Amino acid sequence: MLLCRVQKRVHKLLNMISHFNNYIALSPISRQNQAQRFDLSRVSFTMRSFQVESCVRKDKSELQQHSSQLPTRFFVNPVPRVSRNQAQEALFDYLHYTRSFTFTDAEHISKNSPCFMSTLLSKIDDNPKDISKGLTKFLRYNPINEFEPFFESLGLCPYEFEPFLPQKLMYLSDDGIMFENFHALCNYGIPRGKIGRMYKEAREIFRYESGLLASKLRDYENLGLSKATVIKLVTSSPLLLVGGIDAELSSVVDKLKGLQVGCDWLGRYLSDQKTYRWRRILETIEFLDKVGCKEEKLSSLLKTYPALVMEGSGKKFYVLFGRLFKAGLQVNEIYRLFIDNPEMLSDRCVKNIQKALDFLIAIRMESQFITKIMQSHMELIGSCSLQAPRTACLSLNVRQEELCQILKKEPLRLFSFVSTTRQRKSKPLSEDSRKYSEKTAFLLRLGYLENSDEMVKALKQFRGRGDQLQERFDCLVKAGLNHNVVTEIIRHAPMILNLSKDVIEKKIHSLTELLGYPIECLVKFPAYLCYDMQRIHHRFSMYLWLRERDAAKPMLSPSTILTSGDARFVKYFVNVHPEGPAIWESIKQSST
Repeated sequence: MLLCRVQKRVHKLLNMISHFNNYIALSPISRQNQAQRFDLSRVSFTMRSFQVESCVRKDKSELQQHSSQLPTRFFVNPVPRVSRNQAQEALFDYLHYTRSFTFTDAEHISKNSPCFMSTLLSKIDDNPKDISKGLTKFLRYNPINEFEPFFESLGLCPYEFEPFLPQKLMYLSDDGIMFENFHALCNYGIPRGKIGRMYKEAREIFRYESGLLASKLRDYENLGLSKATVIKLVTSSPLLLVGGIDAELSSVVDKLKGLQVGCDWLGRYLSDQKTYRWRRILETIEFLDKVGCKEEKLSSLLKTYPALVMEGSGKKFYVLFGRLFKAGLQVNEIYRLFIDNPEMLSDRCVKNIQKALDFLIAIRMESQFITKIMQSHMELIGSCSLQAPRTACLSLNVRQEELCQILKKEPLRLFSFVSTTRQRKSKPLSEDSRKYSEKTAFLLRLGYLENSDEMVKALKQFRGRGDQLQERFDCLVKAGLNHNVVTEIIRHAPMILNLSKDVIEKKIHSLTELLGYPIECLVKFPAYLCYDMQRIHHRFSMYLWLRERDAAKPMLSPSTILTSGDARFVKYFVNVHPEGPAIWESIKQSST
């Protein structure tokens, strides 16, 4: 009985499916969709569940027309490496040969616009063998909005540059003023990946007349700042280039000129990832001068504790001053504390002092007793990190009021509540203490802070004795680079000092004597010194041969010559001349 009932239900369900299929077959909409069916796998969607239904209603021609106008977006599926490389080459060829972009511009845009590249790949077949050909064909008949990959290559995300996209322009050449100012920043030495932030925060500078932007950059150099410092300044605070020279910054520079540290100190500790308030920095320096830190002492203080002024534009200093004043200390008493204990202005001491104040306030100690403890034991307070008041009460099995009375009678009992948290210790990498101390002394001369995380990391990266590191450093200075510039290069590419002096000299000789390039090229491309000598010799020799026959640009960037892969180098530096392949083989054979 039950079996018959199940059979009837199955038979009824099959009849319903049959009627539904007949209805679909006779429907004019389905016939239209079948006649104009297309493959949805060619289109990438950021919100698939919301877009599939709308896409099914569009024919292929409508979808292609719409997709050519899609803005750059992030895509869920990553692009395979092979596909990405082929797409980058196709985009480079389009920008360089079809649109007449310079080699450097085309290469940078094609390699640094991954979101735009994903959008392009979504419009062609995903067959790895035909990606280059398919994308070349697509670009031939579908011109792109060049502002999208351009802004993305400057370090902006799609959602950041979308408001900046011009509505009636597609080609960068249509906005010649903006593109000229962009090149002015590049030629000055500002990294392309950081220009996006400048465009976002100070678009006015990209509308300047020809030569005006370069003159503003030179004006800051005329204050006494080095080129590397000016680059850091304008990338961290692009608004400095709007209007005239910033008066507050100029005052800070004048103040530093009167000290032993000089303007070089500013460039050494600037970070292009932060924004600075120059008025507060100036006020901090002037305040330190008022409390008794005159020229020599102030210079020593700035060298030892640069974060006092630079970190947060002196904010921590003002916070500490305010906390001490609020705790009951008078202004002249705080001045005396700063003069007698300059180390209290270091980051670690500031944190410990604030913890001690919080501890004493939490147990409700009166301000006159807090003042007495601070004045008598500031050195100990700055060197110890205290436990929480509750932990101290539990360890003594007393209430907070009783703990307060104990500390009034015996203030030194406060330092029995030092935190038991294991402190990080910077262990010397070498068992030989002399070698370790020499290396540490060398790093201190470069401006590293003693026992800082940065110094611990540097000690692990640098190999060799302190005198060997100094010898390699001096080799770069003797080549014609400024001491501060070399310091900055080493901070960005510390592995340079792991090379022997002879290798460094050979590579500098190849750059300056063989190619005839200025030594300042190392500032933009310090990684040059890390490349294998054979690779440098092969590629420079091939480039020189092409340059002698006017088959290559006369002053092409060393990074363009060295960083490209072997296949790309052969394509653009060997096969561009009929005799190129034979010369390339002879160059490689001569060195074996």
